Amino acid sequence: MDAVLKSLMRSAQSEMEASAARRPSREEAEAAVRTLIAWAGDDPAREGLLDTPKRVVRAYEELYSGYRVDPEAILDRTFGEIGNFDDMVMVRDIEFHSHCEHHMVPFIGKAHIAYFPVERVVGLSKIARIVDIYARRLQTQEHLTSQIITAMDEILKPRGVAVLVEAEHMCMAMRGVRKQGASTVTTQFTGVFRDDPQEQVRFMSLLRGLRP
Repeated sequence: MDAVLKSLMRSAQSEMEASAARRPSREEAEAAVRTLIAWAGDDPAREGLLDTPKRVVRAYEELYSGYRVDPEAILDRTFGEIGNFDDMVMVRDIEFHSHCEHHMVPFIGKAHIAYFPVERVVGLSKIARIVDIYARRLQTQEHLTSQIITAMDEILKPRGVAVLVEAEHMCMAMRGVRKQGASTVTTQFTGVFRDDPQEQVRFMSLLRGLRP
């Protein structure tokens, strides 16, 4: 009897896991939007809201497109014609918008990234795309910072990476304490940036000094 019960429990667990892994259909997603509209207190059948579920699902496809992109495919092409250049490469003011995973409202800001290449460099636009890949997911700013630097460090294998992200969170500005204009800053360093405080200072100095 125990063996039968264990078998049934394993089967039920497997079904639950398969159900959790299944991506809902577009129709199910649109139905969920209609439910939320009704829960908010409006009528999803009124004229102005009839097409809203379709629009929201299309918007979600764009806003959360980062789940469907492989970071390694973005950073896998590098260029070796850099002469004897072996110093810091910085891309600053990479604008992004993401969504807080706790309330699903936006946080908007800029990422600043620097790295020390080893013989080869990556296209500058690819660095901006890495930011977008991770920003277009449900996020916390801390995790976003960590994911960006981990991808740069593990795929490019440079001598070091520095990432600074600054953003305003609408979950703090629009609700709760409602403090508009508050900015959150997160940083993370690897390699020479982590091990040599002077390189961290140089990164911050370049970031501030280049501003108009």
